[in-house]
Parts: sequence; structure tokens; C-alpha cells
Amino acid sequence: MILGKCPYCDDGEIEVRDKEVRGKKVKLYACSNAMWKTEDGEMFELTQESTCDFKIWQNTLSRYGKWLSYKEVRELLCEESLEIELLSKKYEKKVYYKKFITLNQEYGVSVIWD
Repeated sequence: MILGKCPYCDDGEIEVRDKEVRGKKVKLYACSNAMWKTEDGEMFELTQESTCDFKIWQNTLSRYGKWLSYKEVRELLCEESLEIELLSKKYEKKVYYKKFITLNQEYGVSVIWD
């Protein structure tokens, strides 16, 4: 499935790839020009044939109770920022709050903590 044009290279498209990390199935949203390899199922590295390093893991915001959907990644690729709802479990209470996320080449996405 193609989600949109890669923001980091000219001819790449963002596609959905199924990966398994620590025994859990997770989606990787990656550029078609980025090939990832792993030896242990935890650390993923780019192959030498790769010409782009764009990636967003579906569970990149899981510590905030958020898994990114196809729709959210598509919108993020078009708009370059997106407002999402996150969850805090501080002091044994569930508190939902809204923050903006943006693309980040190193981590995939960054939360704007203004």
C-alpha cells in the first residue's frame, strides 16, 4: 500500500511494510528507496543499496498511548504537522491531551512540546 510521496527524496513513495519486533507485529512506514535489514529482529539497519532513510514506526509514540494509523501518516506527509491525542498515566490517572507532531528525519516523528 502506498501512502504518499517521500518528503526526503525525489522519486520515493512511502509504503507500508509488516515487521516483527520482539515478537510483536508492527507496521513500518518507509520509503521505497530504503531497504532495511536485521539480524536479531530488534535493530534495523539500512542496506548499502538504500538511497533514502525515511521511516516511521507505527508504534513510535506507544509510550504516549498512540499508534499511528495509515490515515494519520498520509495526513502528516501532506501537511508536515498533525494534531494527535496522547495519553499520560501520571499519578495513576489517565489524562488525554493534544499535541502536534512533525516529521523528523532521525526519529520519524517529533512531538512539539511548546
